[in-house]
Amino acid sequence: MDIGGGYGATAGWLAAHEGVEVTGFTLSEAQAAVGRTRPGFTCFVRDWLDNGLPDGAFDRAYAIESSEHMVDKARFFAEAHRVLKPGGRFVVCAWLEGDGVTHWQVRHLLEPICREGRLPSMGSRADYEALSAAAGFRLLRYDDISREVRRTWTICLRRLAGHVFTDREIRHLALSRATENREFILSLPRLILALRGGAMRYGVFLWERA
Repeated sequence: MDIGGGYGATAGWLAAHEGVEVTGFTLSEAQAAVGRTRPGFTCFVRDWLDNGLPDGAFDRAYAIESSEHMVDKARFFAEAHRVLKPGGRFVVCAWLEGDGVTHWQVRHLLEPICREGRLPSMGSRADYEALSAAAGFRLLRYDDISREVRRTWTICLRRLAGHVFTDREIRHLALSRATENREFILSLPRLILALRGGAMRYGVFLWERA
């Protein structure tokens, strides 16, 4: 189960290299159209929080940078627990609020990042562990890979800046007020500061359905 898998790139890779069948959910018909072209991947345009799946239907599940967008994170975990078989594994990769963030970091980095990135909230490691435990998961492993991904937003900003000068369509999308979610572009410098300053972390969780 791929929860919020977008265009299905990870699902397609898993199907091709691991020989598994993957079912995924997205809220975008455009993303689903691309995902349905990938062998071994079945993609639905449906809200994960109201997915309509039967209980205990899946062996494994993962969510890569989609949990941050969930309005009800407790239900996000509860639904994952419900659709997994006993002993099923659940992996979540997520941008997290760092430990001991200051008022300045919250006001000038985290809150604007959530607003501009259309995130209802950004949970901490402690939040995720508490919510998953309440849903019935047992934590097997946690890895903080913030150092390994700290160049992510710098690379994104550098590539965007280069295309703005060389690609007319990209320049129009970046500068036009009519562009949906244009605010996210403005948030890139904040993301760089938040990750490098510790206000944001990148965590990888592995749980088992108890």
